[in-house]
Amino acid sequence: QVQLVESGGGLVQAGGSLGLSCAASGRTFSNYAMGWFRQAPGKEREFVAATTSWSVSTTYYADSVKGRFTVSRDNAKNTVYLQMNSLKPEDTAVYYCAAGTPSRIQIRAPAAYNYWGQGTQVTVSS
Repeated sequence: QVQLVESGGGLVQAGGSLGLSCAASGRTFSNYAMGWFRQAPGKEREFVAATTSWSVSTTYYADSVKGRFTVSRDNAKNTVYLQMNSLKPEDTAVYYCAAGTPSRIQIRAPAAYNYWGQGTQVTVSS
């Protein structure tokens, strides 16, 4: 089992920045890919960004956040981060971190992740 706890959400104006953290406990953190997903009201959960277990420098992003968001991980602290800059109202959602062992093809698929945090709300006002 892996337990995940997100923190850092909140309310920010458009153009602002927020940083999210996700602390993991349980099994060996470095063995897992860590993904960030988000879900807005009435919409399906969507992929945001991920960092892999096979290379800390290998990251993946949704096209909608590329160039604005940065995902990183600190295996010594069992923590994954999501730095969000130039936020837009359409970034408003509940953000979840997830842990799993997806393949490169599966890295963007929520179903490929086994463990999920409780989510943290991010609200961007216009």
